[in-house]
Amino acid sequence: MPKSESTGSDVARKQQGRKILRALKKKYPVAECSLKHDNSFQLLVAVILSAQCTDARVNMVVPKLFDKFPTPEALAGASQKQVEKIIHSLGFFRAKATNLRGMAKALVEEHDGEVPQTLEELTALPGVGRKTANVVLGNAFDIPSGFVVDTHVKRISRLLGLTKKTNPDQIERDLTRLLPKSSWIETPHRLIFLGREICIARRPQCPECPLLKCCDRTGLPPLN
Repeated sequence: MPKSESTGSDVARKQQGRKILRALKKKYPVAECSLKHDNSFQLLVAVILSAQCTDARVNMVVPKLFDKFPTPEALAGASQKQVEKIIHSLGFFRAKATNLRGMAKALVEEHDGEVPQTLEELTALPGVGRKTANVVLGNAFDIPSGFVVDTHVKRISRLLGLTKKTNPDQIERDLTRLLPKSSWIETPHRLIFLGREICIARRPQCPECPLLKCCDRTGLPPLN
């Protein structure tokens, strides 16, 4: 990924970033992926299914899917109708079923049924974008390939003043420049937890937020 241009405020932002990381870790000491999975293949499937859908809803569906199709070989041999029937309660289920079957077929034919461990190989699979690849590499293989930018991370990183960008790839460039690589895997989970519990999109609970002292609150009205 191309490097974004550094600004004169980078030093201050990096200092702010360290304060944010400490506060987040104190609030959420355990930071793990909330999608149900037992291995890298299951995680890859779950992340593909999570697009435009909550993790909770995905977690309701994947046990049946994994029971029926536990391996890439089994999923590659599934019919479109079989997969759609299991995941029909999820958004865009037809496209997701197509991507899952294509992904599984590619794993079998090109990677001996194993999930690859490079960003380039993962993003070449059907239905796998940079965000999905970052999730899988970080959480299945402990490889900090980048910073996962979902809707919560996008919104909160702008509120914090860590970025002014709106494009996820550009936001990722800013965050990976400002935050240490050792934080790239766990911090997105912590920001997601914060977004679900405290920094809620339409009703942020700023007085209760552990990041209040280091948050720019960009775009929010002053606190009383």
